Amino acid sequence: MRDKKWALIFLILLSIVFFISKLSCAQESNIEIAGDALQLVIPATAYGMTYYMDDQEGRTQFYKSFFTNLGLTYGLRLAIDKERPDGSDHNSFPSGHTSLAFQGAAFIQKRYGWRKSIPAYIGAAFVGYSRVYADKHYVEDVLGGAAIGILSAYYFTTPYKGVTISPIAGNGFWGINICKEW
Repeated sequence: MRDKKWALIFLILLSIVFFISKLSCAQESNIEIAGDALQLVIPATAYGMTYYMDDQEGRTQFYKSFFTNLGLTYGLRLAIDKERPDGSDHNSFPSGHTSLAFQGAAFIQKRYGWRKSIPAYIGAAFVGYSRVYADKHYVEDVLGGAAIGILSAYYFTTPYKGVTISPIAGNGFWGINICKEW
């Protein structure tokens, strides 16, 4: 219980510092500021859920997917060297904001279920929209970031003590797979 309290306090303090730093940026629109905030809030919420659920295994899976996501995103930026729409630099592909947001949303969905992840996916989609709206990324940059975030979460994350239902398809057949973990 004590770990949960300190994790919540840390997340609140991090959010306050972030919002204070953003208030001084008069050039940014409210949409861009909200997108900037959500790109941190969504993965922070996913991480916080591992404490709330007392889920050490989930925390380890979160670390793996989070750092894989960061490595792939920034590695691709160096390798691809695509100019942003506003011409500010050559770090357009993929969108880091979007990859972080979708990694957090996909982690919540894969680990704790679709119902808990719906708000996170809506927020992640908004983050992607805000990056295109702010003229920082093209649509393909946002889609690439979303794909990297989702794939990194899906690769390392397993469901948390529950029923998983997944589609299956093969040569001439299709169906669903239902699995229960105790």
